[in-house]
This record gives sequence, C-alpha cells and structure tokens, in this order.
Amino acid sequence: MNVGIIGYGSMGRMLLERFAKSGKAERLFVTNRTLEKIVQAPDEYTILATNAEVAECADILFVCVRFQDVKSVLEDIKDSVRDDALVVSLNGSIPFELMKKVADCKYAVVIPSLTAEINRSETLVSFQKTVDDGAKTALKDLLSIIGNVIEIPESEIAIGSELVSCMPGFVASIFDVVCEQARKYSTLEQDKIVRMVLETLSATSDLMLKNDMTFEEVVERVATKGGITEVGSKVIYSDFPQTAEKMLVESLKKSENMTKSAKDMFEK
Repeated sequence: MNVGIIGYGSMGRMLLERFAKSGKAERLFVTNRTLEKIVQAPDEYTILATNAEVAECADILFVCVRFQDVKSVLEDIKDSVRDDALVVSLNGSIPFELMKKVADCKYAVVIPSLTAEINRSETLVSFQKTVDDGAKTALKDLLSIIGNVIEIPESEIAIGSELVSCMPGFVASIFDVVCEQARKYSTLEQDKIVRMVLETLSATSDLMLKNDMTFEEVVERVATKGGITEVGSKVIYSDFPQTAEKMLVESLKKSENMTKSAKDMFEK
C-alpha cells in the first residue's frame, strides 16, 4: 500500500512521521506548497514536486491543507488519482458531494485529535457510500497506529468533531479556568496547581475507562452525603450546563457557516 500526503502542516507532518515509523505503508510520498519546509528523510519517504505526482503514486491520499485550499488541490489531482484510490480529507466541513463535483474520486473524511501525537487519538472516519470494504479496512488499519478508529456517518461529523478534535482545546480551557480560580485561595506555585489537576484528570480518565465507570458513578464514589465534593458538584450540575450548551451551539454554528462557505467556494 502506497500512501500520499499533500500538505506538510502540523497534521500532515504528524501523520507522515507516524506512518513512517509504523512501517504499515510500503512507500510514502509527500508534497507541500513550499517544498523547502519538508524535513528530508530519504529512507523513510519520497518528496515530490506536485500534488498530481503524489496522487499518481498513492493508494490512499491524505489531503492535509487549509480549508480554503482543498478545492484547488482537488483540481490539481482530478486527472491523476487512480480509480481504485481513496482520497482522504481532514476537513469535516466540506461534504462529499461538493468534493466529488470537482474530482470524481472515492472519498473518506478523517477527524483525528491532537492526542494522536501520543498515539491516543479517538480518530473519526466517515466513508462515501461508493467506498468498498477493502479500502475501508486498509484506511482503518493505517489510522490505528495513532489510536482508536471510530466509523460514523457523514451527518455526525460536526458533533463528532466537537467531541474529539475540539475537545482537547475545550478541556484545556475549562481546567485553565479552574486552576486560575484556585490560585485565589492558594499560595502554591501555578505549575504545581496545574500538575495536580492534570495528573488527577488523567488518572480519573484511566480509572473510568479501565473499570467501565460512568461520570455519575465517579461523582457518587467521591461526593459523600453532606461532604465537600457534594457541594461543589451541585454547583457544577446547576451552573455549567448553560456554558456547555453555549459552547456547543457556538462551535456547531461555526462549523455550519464553514460548510456554507465551502458550498459557495466549490460552486463558483
């Protein structure tokens, strides 16, 4: 299996490095608008000059470019992609039907998480209906090196992205606020406060996954009747739902607007 990557930004570079180390691809090909940015590694992958050249070589082709550049990349590769190749977009805001109007290919959308950097991504994948089982299996097997792979329908990509791709940012924002508030009541150094929270957060996640616990079960275990945790938990369950709803509404609205922009851009 030959794998091609168009775009050497943070995600394209991460995928290239992980694929190269895994040995799952027989050959790896990469290109970028600025070739000089690609780190040379001749024994691990081949750098090509154009998008079309990479498309000609790839069984699975990852398009890792900015939202506004996807259409031009598809125009570059439409005559070069093999009939049996799978084109993988990393942008969930551009529907299959729009991409297919530009280049008549077989498509998948992949939404990885920042946690792919430690091989713990909950990676979402959605396939166009014409993709066969062999291509699906090949892509899932390749993506398994960066974590778990979850197949979802195209209609669930927007909310799925919130729960996987956006979530590290959301979690970091929430606990950044918690740590800042804790500083008001402590003389501890900020890095020590952050470390305490992060280690507890990580351990709680591992505990829940290992023991198949629900959020409610964790709260019940810690929040004894009339105790300190019970008081704090009641505040969170009372006040935080409004913030969580607004967070999701606003981010989903942004996703919807990007899809509308994509439609305008692709239909020009």
